[in-house]
Amino acid sequence: MSAIIMDGKGLADEMQVEMFKTVEGLKEKGITPGLVVLLVGENPASQTYVKNKEKRAVALGFNSLVKRLPESISEKELVNEIEFYNQNPDFHGILVQLPLPNHIDAETILNTIDPSKDVDGFHPVNMGKLLIGQPDMIPCTPYGIMKLLARYKIDIAGKNAVIIGRSNIVGKPMAQLLLMEHATVTIAHSKTANLAELAKTADILVVAIGRGHFVTKEFIKPGAVVIDVGMNRDQNGKLIGDVASAEVAEVAGYLTPVPKGVGPMTITMLLYQTIKNAEKQVKSF
Repeated sequence: MSAIIMDGKGLADEMQVEMFKTVEGLKEKGITPGLVVLLVGENPASQTYVKNKEKRAVALGFNSLVKRLPESISEKELVNEIEFYNQNPDFHGILVQLPLPNHIDAETILNTIDPSKDVDGFHPVNMGKLLIGQPDMIPCTPYGIMKLLARYKIDIAGKNAVIIGRSNIVGKPMAQLLLMEHATVTIAHSKTANLAELAKTADILVVAIGRGHFVTKEFIKPGAVVIDVGMNRDQNGKLIGDVASAEVAEVAGYLTPVPKGVGPMTITMLLYQTIKNAEKQVKSF
C-alpha cells in the first residue's frame, strides 16, 4: 500500500482562482476586501509567514496592509492600533501575528479584535460560536483541513478521529469541526497513556504536536487518513512534519505532505474568510 498524497497546495491554487473571481465581482460593487496584519518585532519565522500572506492577498487584488511595529511597542499602543482598524470600514479582516513580545499579553490583544473581523478565528466569541455549532469565523488551520478532507471525499460520519494536540489553534477547534460532521473524536496529548495504541484506532488521525517525525508507522491503522500539521526543522534545516512520512505512507490510505499539505490551506482560509466578510458588507447595503 502507498498512501494517496493530499495536495494542499493544489487545492489552495484552485480556491485562489475562484476567490479572485469573487473579489473582481466585489470590486464591481465598490467593495475591495481589506486585510491588515499587525507585525510586532523582527521574528524571522513571522516575517516569512506574513510575507507569504501579503503576496497571496495582493495576488487576489486585496487592499493589503502590513503594519510593522517595533518590538518596544507597549500593550496599550498595540490595543490602540487594533481599535483603529476595528472602526475602519476599509478593512474586513484584522490579524495580529503571533508570537508577541513577552511584555505584551497575547490574550488581551486577541480579545481586543472585533470578533466580526477576527479572520484568524481565535476570539473567545468565535470559539464559543464554534463550540455551540454555530460557527462564524473559524480557526484557519482546522478549517483548511476540513476543506482538504472534503476535496478528497473523505467520509467523516461515524469514523473514529484522534487528534494529537490540544491547542486552541488546532486541536480543540479541529475536534469540534469533526464532531459537527458526526465523527467520534478523541483528543490526545503529551500526558495520554498508550498514545500509539490509541492513535492506531483512528480512521482519521490529525497530528499537531510540534515534534519532528514523532508519529511513526506503529501509530497508524492501515488505510487511515493522516493529517500532518507539524512544521519543524531537522538537524540540516530541512522542513519536516510531525509524521515520519516515508514509513507512514506505506500504511496510511491518505497523507498530507510537509510542505505543500496543510500549510497552504491555512493562508487560503484566512483570505477566504476576509472575502466572506467583505460580502457581508455588500449585503448590508
